[in-house]
Amino acid sequence: MTMSILRAHRVRLYRSTAGDVVIFSILVVIAAFMAMPMVYTIGNAFKPLSEIFIFPPQFLPRHPTMDNFYDLFVLMGQSWVPITRYLFNSLLIVALGTAGNVIFGSLCAYALAKHEFPGKRLINQAILLSLMFAGAVLLIPHYLIMSYLGWINTYAAVIVPAWGATLGVFLLRNFIDHMVHDTLLEAARIDGASEFQCYWHVVMPIVKPAWLTLIILSFQQLWADQGSLFLYAEQLKPLPYALSQIIGGGVGRAGVAAAVTVILMAVPITVFVINQSQIVETMGTSGIAGE
Repeated sequence: MTMSILRAHRVRLYRSTAGDVVIFSILVVIAAFMAMPMVYTIGNAFKPLSEIFIFPPQFLPRHPTMDNFYDLFVLMGQSWVPITRYLFNSLLIVALGTAGNVIFGSLCAYALAKHEFPGKRLINQAILLSLMFAGAVLLIPHYLIMSYLGWINTYAAVIVPAWGATLGVFLLRNFIDHMVHDTLLEAARIDGASEFQCYWHVVMPIVKPAWLTLIILSFQQLWADQGSLFLYAEQLKPLPYALSQIIGGGVGRAGVAAAVTVILMAVPITVFVINQSQIVETMGTSGIAGE
């Protein structure tokens, strides 16, 4: 009897190991397929111009070169607005826009998840429905509102709309609703904590993976925003706008365009890789539950 049990256990173990190998192999193939566009883009940045247009296209350069990056830095140095100014504009927009998105989104999410008030269900449904609209649909209303407020051609025209992004509210509300138990808040209130103290010292540490994920998502969106609809003065434009103008020189700047693409995608990818464990935890915990 004992031997038969051991043999059955051994069979189940072998099957489990074989299943793990199969699953791992499938994931490796899928990961390699999904990485192909990024590998091709990075490879183009190190190709001479003659290899970029070769057919059939090659993923890796035959004669790697740094000329594309050198040409890019030369063109950036010829700009009448210093490239450091464009970089400062991007960092300012990303920092203030992301900070406001996290703060206002978490405050709103805390109220919707842990407090009862008239219209709560309607607000939750409105937030859920707002996620169905593409960003292009909101450009005209945003422009009209910014024009009415007199914020056209100011940083506020790009930063303030980011504060009202509903994705952060939706994500944080679900996470708070599932992870923050009412007993913790009641215990904090019994100890004399105010509502803001409950929010800052109890809720925010527990939902750290969620707001770190929101920081990454907001960062990626704002980093790629050229602000061309609201910002007209050259001194206010962000770095992606400046780089897009550099690569607008036609076929002769195809190599420079590839270098620009690598630079623009390197920053958000680096931020994502550093915090990917927090994103996985958030997506696995928050789900897509709604009211």
